[in-house]
Amino acid sequence: MKAGEYIYEQEKHLTVLKTSLFFANDGFIVYDCKGQLLFRVDSYGPLPRDKGQLVLMDAHGKCLLTLRKKRPSLHQRWEGFVGERSEGQKPIFSVKRSSIVGRCGMIVEMLNNPGEEYQIEGNFGQRCCKILNARKESMAEIKRKVDASRKVVLGKDVFLLSLKPGFDGAFAMGLVLVIDQIYADDYV
Repeated sequence: MKAGEYIYEQEKHLTVLKTSLFFANDGFIVYDCKGQLLFRVDSYGPLPRDKGQLVLMDAHGKCLLTLRKKRPSLHQRWEGFVGERSEGQKPIFSVKRSSIVGRCGMIVEMLNNPGEEYQIEGNFGQRCCKILNARKESMAEIKRKVDASRKVVLGKDVFLLSLKPGFDGAFAMGLVLVIDQIYADDYV
């Protein structure tokens, strides 16, 4: 992932499509407002070995982020690595529930920049949540997508990821993947 490749000068709205409804967390495809493929996440079924790791790829299949579930973890902690994770590589961020009880927000720690932190608040199951920086400013928002021509709210398998200027789209999509995994664990 080249530094700044997915950081935009203007607010950007991405369409996220969950690619399978047969298994929880099967995959995602992400398009920009012009219909160009930006990111994808492929999964080939509910194999137990696959549940603990996800790979965010660009449109050409290049690995941008590897997300790995940290075990054991009461807070359902996930770690994010740049590119394809290699043995001994240090994570660049960590995501965990802010509480081990009930549905609650999540905390994102930037491990390569101590003190930088984000919070995720809202209800991802309803596709209504925000990623906030330490000053409580919204950096990204996940919300239901509306078909403007018919004024119809689309199903939960299609939603918007709105990015504020300067916020990394690949990082935001990595957070969406982790949130999806944590919410899926609530239904297992």
